[in-house]
Amino acid sequence: MALELKQNLKLSQQLVITPQLQQAIKLLQLSHMDLVDQIQQELVDNPALEEIPGATHDETLAETLAHLDNENRKDQADIVEQNNGAESMDVDIFKDATAPATTEPGVQEGDTKEKMTEEDWNKLLETYSQGSSTKSTVNRNEDLPPIENTLSTSTTLIEHLAWQVQMQLCTDAERRAANVIVMNLDDRGYLTIPLEVVCEEADCEMDDAEGAQMIIQSLEPIGCGSLSLEECLCVQAKVKHPEDPFFAEIITNHLGDFERRNYQAVARAMDMDQEDAIEYHKMLQDFEPWPGRAYSGDDARYITPDVYVFKVGDEWQIVQNEDGLPKLRISSYYQRVLQSDGSAEEKKYIKGKLESADFLIKSIYKRQATIYKVVKSIMDKQRDFFDGGVEHLKPMILRDIADEIGVHESTVSRVTSNKYLQCPQGIFELKYFFNAAISQVHGEDVAAASVKARIKQIIGAENPRKPMSDAAIVKELRKYNVDCARRTVAKYREGMGILSSSKRKALF
Repeated sequence: MALELKQNLKLSQQLVITPQLQQAIKLLQLSHMDLVDQIQQELVDNPALEEIPGATHDETLAETLAHLDNENRKDQADIVEQNNGAESMDVDIFKDATAPATTEPGVQEGDTKEKMTEEDWNKLLETYSQGSSTKSTVNRNEDLPPIENTLSTSTTLIEHLAWQVQMQLCTDAERRAANVIVMNLDDRGYLTIPLEVVCEEADCEMDDAEGAQMIIQSLEPIGCGSLSLEECLCVQAKVKHPEDPFFAEIITNHLGDFERRNYQAVARAMDMDQEDAIEYHKMLQDFEPWPGRAYSGDDARYITPDVYVFKVGDEWQIVQNEDGLPKLRISSYYQRVLQSDGSAEEKKYIKGKLESADFLIKSIYKRQATIYKVVKSIMDKQRDFFDGGVEHLKPMILRDIADEIGVHESTVSRVTSNKYLQCPQGIFELKYFFNAAISQVHGEDVAAASVKARIKQIIGAENPRKPMSDAAIVKELRKYNVDCARRTVAKYREGMGILSSSKRKALF
């Protein structure tokens, strides 16, 4: 069998996503704060991109859409041609995309063509440098302390405990072990390694490690350094109630009975009255199961809405958040430089920067227009929600919005990811409005989120001493024309972090 070389032609379709297309897809899925950061970075990286000085985002969405309708479509046609034959599910975000105006509003075309020589440009830079180096203005904040002196950070659990360890009277071996224990605590304050490992890392005996653990457990917050929940609660019981030696024994042997509210088993095993067992449970509820919780950091999430929806008269209005979003244009100076004499390499670099700046501006305009279309479609389909609340939320999927505005489902998914809407009902992620359907006894289906809200409302209104079972909740839901299985109620209840009826029962 002879070896030979052959040339074969093969026709196939291949998806080609250009770098510009990848950038536009990235911009589409960014939140408002991330978009502002991205634009600021582009202003630093691309000299052909500049911010319009003194411009504000006062123009309405209609004006933005007018930009899209009046811009030149030639550049976008080139992108579509590059991706011809590839059925990309992200190409539709550029459907009808056009280029925005590259000159500042109110500036005549003749003004932008005013010539600026290299000598004039150097003089301008020299004047700017001199102006920035001289103190021609009085600093109004000269009497204030430097900004670095006003910054502060919260104390971590490790720092708080390490500071207390330094003031303890102990042996060097115990101090080494205590430092090892402190450095191996999790956010709850629990020790994540066994004491045998502490001995190895601190080069000490087991007695030293145990003594160091007792020191850490006695520090504030009490209970840190414990290996389990039972041990943590026992330490707190000994410190807070030293007069009662049986409290720690009750916690060690009957913590599960307290969880199940089986007070009879506790009373029988400890030879006490049931009322005493209930009293111990009351005392136990004042303990902190995670002593490091207060030092675990700031868990609050600060959300900046991307879209505001409010009612004016009888009409709902949509306003996009453009706070901190600069208005951009292409540098007219670099446009003139491109037309002047220069090397081919310099012109290639400048041309690339100009094209990148132009496409970024187009992508931002198209992003805003796409978000508006998606929110407008959501608002039209979920009008009952905006008028009446969560209980009136309707089932909806991505395809419902995609088909209405003429884009692919992936585009809707990107638009609704990491973006929030603020309305009179509260702040919601855009994905919140997409829900599975739950059948009703009569009429149209209802969204799963509205069923969860109804379940939470029913449980909130129940008698604490006689909490409703999941089966009773099913019957109650039928009064609201909702047909839901008991296992579905249990799944929704657990998803919302609501305990079962036996654990919700209040005996005191």
